[in-house]
Amino acid sequence: MQTHSISAVQTPPADAFLADGGGPYIVWLENARKTDVASVGGKNASLGEMISALQHRGIRVPGGFATTANAYRALVEAHDIRSPLNASIEAFRAGQSTLQDTGEAIRRLFLDADLPEDVAAAIRDAYRALSRRSGKKEVALAVRSSATAEDLADASFAGQQETFLNVLGERALLDACRRCYASLFTDRAIAYREAKGFDHLDVALSIGIQLMVRSDLAGAGVMFSIDPETGFPDVAVISAAWGLGETVVQGSVDPDDYVVFKPLAMNGYCHPIVEKRLGEKARKLIYASGGSARTNIVDTVSSERSRFVLEDEEILELTRWAIIIEEHYGQPMDMEWAKDGETGELFIVQARPETVQSLRDTTTLRTYRLERSGTPLLTGAAVGEAIASGEVCLIRDPKDIVGFRDGAVLVAEMTDPDWVPVMKRAAGIITDHGGATSHAAIVSRELGVPAIVGTGTATQLLHEGQAVTLSCAEGDRGTVYDGEIPFRNEELSIGELPEVGTELMVNVASPSAAFRWWRLPSSGVGLARMEFIISNLIKVHPMALVHPEQVRDAEAHRQIDALTQGFPDGKAYFIETLARGIARIAAAHYPKPVIVRLSDFKTNEYAHLIGGAGFEPTEENPMLGFRGASRYYDERYRDGFGLECRALKRAREHMGFKNIIAMVPFCRTPLEADKVLAEMSRHGFGRHDEGLQVYMMCEIPSNVILAEDFAARFDGFSIGSNDLTQLLLGVDRDSALLAPLFDERNEAVTRTIADVIQRAHACGIKVGICGQAPSDHPDFAAFLVDHGIDSISLNPDSFVSTLLHVAKAEHTRSEGR
Repeated sequence: MQTHSISAVQTPPADAFLADGGGPYIVWLENARKTDVASVGGKNASLGEMISALQHRGIRVPGGFATTANAYRALVEAHDIRSPLNASIEAFRAGQSTLQDTGEAIRRLFLDADLPEDVAAAIRDAYRALSRRSGKKEVALAVRSSATAEDLADASFAGQQETFLNVLGERALLDACRRCYASLFTDRAIAYREAKGFDHLDVALSIGIQLMVRSDLAGAGVMFSIDPETGFPDVAVISAAWGLGETVVQGSVDPDDYVVFKPLAMNGYCHPIVEKRLGEKARKLIYASGGSARTNIVDTVSSERSRFVLEDEEILELTRWAIIIEEHYGQPMDMEWAKDGETGELFIVQARPETVQSLRDTTTLRTYRLERSGTPLLTGAAVGEAIASGEVCLIRDPKDIVGFRDGAVLVAEMTDPDWVPVMKRAAGIITDHGGATSHAAIVSRELGVPAIVGTGTATQLLHEGQAVTLSCAEGDRGTVYDGEIPFRNEELSIGELPEVGTELMVNVASPSAAFRWWRLPSSGVGLARMEFIISNLIKVHPMALVHPEQVRDAEAHRQIDALTQGFPDGKAYFIETLARGIARIAAAHYPKPVIVRLSDFKTNEYAHLIGGAGFEPTEENPMLGFRGASRYYDERYRDGFGLECRALKRAREHMGFKNIIAMVPFCRTPLEADKVLAEMSRHGFGRHDEGLQVYMMCEIPSNVILAEDFAARFDGFSIGSNDLTQLLLGVDRDSALLAPLFDERNEAVTRTIADVIQRAHACGIKVGICGQAPSDHPDFAAFLVDHGIDSISLNPDSFVSTLLHVAKAEHTRSEGR
């Protein structure tokens, strides 16, 4: 196969090679604009717009030309396709023909029709000109369909027509064009236009004919300029796999996933990649020899599966392009990209409006919650934020789609776009393959059907008729549970909430769920629990990563090796994974403060981490034992704490999230505070270094009694009402027997809290509260307002109701003055 250097031939003058520019049937992409949808379709109009308007800003788009809607209509008129086409559609609407039979009959009309000679000649002449531009006799092409109603702001036609890759030679090009025209009437395209009310003959087809990017030698994928699950507008979400990008679009592979915080991405000193998930990437699509639109799917090798497709600088370059493209079009965008394996250059090969999250009502927030726990069976990428349950309908072969039962949970290897008519009838969808940016995921979002894709083994583990519940309400990883679990959903109205003087913040446990709550009018995060990130993402005891030679359990070593794959060592794995988890939470609220509590596992909890048993003592009462600050300077955990400090430093200084505040938990004495602060400084993460603020959890009676001493060492207090209550009342908060005695509203507790608020303010430092009580008890929130608390941090699902209680309390307080 002949190859070419794409970057050298992006925008040569068309007239130098084709005197009439292609007449009524051909438009060179550099001459197309976004306003030319009626002539060249949304896809080609967008490509032309980017070449003409954005190439000077560094965005690379493969050059080429497009056939016009006139060429399509010339074919229709030359073979009198209109009459039999209308007859087929009317028979389908009357119930006299199935969708499958209708689509097949109409496609045959196009496949049996030769292109009019003047249309064919224009295409051949343009192909020869494009080849001469490249300095080649023949060049390989990507031939893509572009409907004239495609990619409108309120309708996504993505993936409904065909794309042909590695097309080489005039005969192969003309054949691919005819097949593109036929694909305007795929079953899914007919069904979609019927549902959206588009007249089938009002929609014409343009064909984009571009130089092939040799991504078969590198990789390709999909990119959104908005989080496609939550609508969070400040991130770019990128999926990547080896080979041609169709595997990502179709959802036939588990790709790498990258999430980048856009407001810091244009800063050359920051690397705000808040998530990097290594996908399995078990297969890749490559060119077959000989051209003629032939491609092969092959297995990837182990070295490809164990490394990321993109380097960090490439991830950031794509993100910057996403920002530029989004700004130019004035709306969130859905893009496809490819990397040329010969030149190492990145290219944008498609850009269309994002049509799901950008159209959602931002004044309401619907939340879902399981009413009891269940037995997890599978996990995968969550599509949507809902919960669904039902009986499994397992379909292994597309020909069996007709047997799908309405309201069942569709389980398949992958949900190809041909399955759209069935997908809309499903309660939920579970697949073996695919990622969050696959076409199947995009369609599921548009249909409003919750889906969990890329589970790996759903078709093997689940069986026909089995009752399951799929939950997409727990973050970006969805879980399939055994049985039908009751759930509830609520709609929170956030459009007309009153303003309050007290800062209301949120408690966040999981980075994967951080973006769900971006619409809440919070003042930041009052409590991000580091131990949740360690247990859910890292899973390994920090000391087992620092001193792997001390781990005696062979199974623990196997698990550690699997988790740390792709990292230089265990320490790098811990630092980078923790830093990205913290950064994702910080990104959701940037530039508002995000208070990250240093690890506060108890010894029994640490022991349950992988490799942890050998590093933890056995304690009779871990709640009052070796926890919090006492661990950080102790030789038994000091090296582990060093990793925590380095991860926080990386998130703040390397990634750019200076809104992160560190908070020390369970600090018993001022001397212990000095030791912890010295230990932090030893790792270059000292108080006020690079503007770092360090807070202290106020949760031990000594913190209140010696408030002035602690205030001299920290920048703020955050009251932990749970621990403070149990230590003041002598009630084990985990004891079911003593549960009636555990009450944060007890006078001993409220008088202590009122006292520490007054004394902290006298010392000139802020004081907030991050315990459970304000979320559970409206009268407790009112008490805090009455005593001038600076901030209240709440569970997100109780934010709106508590805000209303705070507003009422502030109003009552102001009237009483």
